[in-house]
Parts: sequence; C-alpha cells; structure tokens
Amino acid sequence: MLDHSRRLTALDALRGIAALGVVLFHYLPYYHQLYGHGFEPPSFLTFGRYGVHLFFMLSGFVIFMTLERTRTAGWFALARGFRLLPSLWAGIVLTFFTVHLLGPEDRAVSAGTALLNTTLMHEYLGFDHVDGAYWSLVVEVTFYAWIALLYYGLGTWQRLRPALWLWVLISYAGVLAWKHLPDSLEFLVKDLLFVKYAPLFISGMILYRWHQHGRPAPVDLALLGLSVAHCLIAYKSPFNLFVLGCYGVFSLAVAGYLNGLSRFGLLWLGSISYTLYLIHQNIGYGLIGLAYDAGLPGPVGVALAVVAAVSLAAVLHYGVEKPALAWFRQFRRAQESRLPEPAR
Repeated sequence: MLDHSRRLTALDALRGIAALGVVLFHYLPYYHQLYGHGFEPPSFLTFGRYGVHLFFMLSGFVIFMTLERTRTAGWFALARGFRLLPSLWAGIVLTFFTVHLLGPEDRAVSAGTALLNTTLMHEYLGFDHVDGAYWSLVVEVTFYAWIALLYYGLGTWQRLRPALWLWVLISYAGVLAWKHLPDSLEFLVKDLLFVKYAPLFISGMILYRWHQHGRPAPVDLALLGLSVAHCLIAYKSPFNLFVLGCYGVFSLAVAGYLNGLSRFGLLWLGSISYTLYLIHQNIGYGLIGLAYDAGLPGPVGVALAVVAAVSLAAVLHYGVEKPALAWFRQFRRAQESRLPEPAR
C-alpha cells in the first residue's frame, strides 16, 4: 500500500480518464443515437458511459476519507456543498443560456426547471435536467445524505457495517426484481436506494479503509466481494465485464501499481473533471449541430466541441470551483481556531 501521507494521484488521473471517456461517449455514439452523425463512430466508445461508475467508486473512497476528517454532519454538509454547488450553479447558468441560444431545442428547459436544478432535487420532483449528465449528481447527493446519516448516527464502522450489508443485499434483490417491483417500492428501491449503483460507492469505502487502516476484517472482504459481484447481474454483458475491469483498475491504483498514470496532462484533466462533467453534454451537442449546419465534417465538429468543453471547464475550475473551495477552507480554519483546546 502507499504511504498514507501521500496523495493518491493515480486516482486523480483515473478521474480525468473517466471524464474524457464520458465526454467521448456523449459526443460520438450517443450523439449518433440521438441525432445522427455523418459518419459511423467507433463502437467501443460506448463503454465510455461506464466512466460514471468509476466516478461512483471514487466518490465512495473520497467521501469516507472526508467523513473521518470531519467532526460533525454540519461541517460535512458544508464541505460537500462548497465542493459541488458553486460550480453547479455556474454550469446551470452557462448551459441554460447556451442551449437556448445554440440548441438543440429538445434539450432546452424552462427557467423554473433550471432554478430547481440548483437544488439537485429536481429529478425527485419530476423535472428535467439542465444537462443530461446531472442524473449522476442526484445519485451522488443522495449517497452523501445517506452516508452522513449512517456515519454520524451510528458512530463506528462496526455499527455501520450491518447497514452496508443490508444495503448491498437490497441492491441484489432490487436489480433481480427490477422489472417486477410494485409501484409502491419503485421510488424507494430505484431512486432513494439507487440499487444499481450503491455497491459501487460501498466498494470505494471499503477500499479506502483497506488503504488507510490495513487489511479489512473477513466480513468486510466478503462485503467487498459481494459488492463487486453485484455488477455481474446489475449490468448487461459485456458492459458488466467492463465495470468489473473498472474495479480492477481502481484497486491497482489504490495499491500503488498505476502511479505511472500520474502525468501532468491526466492530472490536470482530473482536476477539471467535475466542471467538465457539468458543462460538456448539451453545450457540446449544440456546437456539433452548428458545425454540421456550417458544412464542417462531423469529426471536426466533435473536435471543436471537445476543445470548447475543456476550455469552459477550465474557466469554471479556476474561476469558480477553486476560489469557492479556498474561501471555505479559510473560513473553516478560522472557525476551528476559535474552538477551545481539548482538556489535557
């Protein structure tokens, strides 16, 4: 295992690779499915949609790290809020106006819907996403709420473990009965418990504990194995094998075997991965459509969309995301410095 004091830069690189995979999936095979390209995109890029699943594993790893370093649920909520919301709000404004200006028309939403998107509760209320990629942010925030409730409510890993076992077992039952769930259970099982994805987050949590605290107890290893095996029934072949491969790559990175990925380009891409995820899909679709209207070849339009998305993501990262996090960290340090010294 890596020295615990070292930052796992290979995970940052994986985040960049996953983000690029999602972008290429949306711009090539998925755009072709929705609107039609003037060429046949490489079929293997369809696997890029499963970059989101790697993000979910990363979230489980990073969130448990954050929980162990955060005293209260209130501070945890503030930390997550400052991490997600300023960039999200900027991305919503940018995407809303750009799509209304450039198209596609079928991706435009009302101002009221855009306003509800700022809460990330819009999907639960039956409203559309400002950008199609926001579905995973709803899952992320729901995971944050559940894990904060469980962690701060139960207090120790030993008490948390049975709840995670129950969640994984419910996830198995949910995906097996996916098409036959009664209406009264659909919202709970598919949305609030997001049974297709919960084991990915839980796997990340266990791998974090393995990295930070040493080899897990057999009961935790069994839970990890059960969570990994879940992907074989949750996703269709061959995509389930691809997700299984994501587990392998993630584990190798945590174990320190993929440090060669820690190159400037991938690390930089990882640093802007959140803002890239926020603004790429619908804005890119509008730009690709404009390129076709201008008579440009499809690959040129895709390349222009990629450059534009990365550029906009960098602007949001340096202009919104980093300043917001820096302000919050300074505020937190100031508040914690006022706390009384612990009794000796």
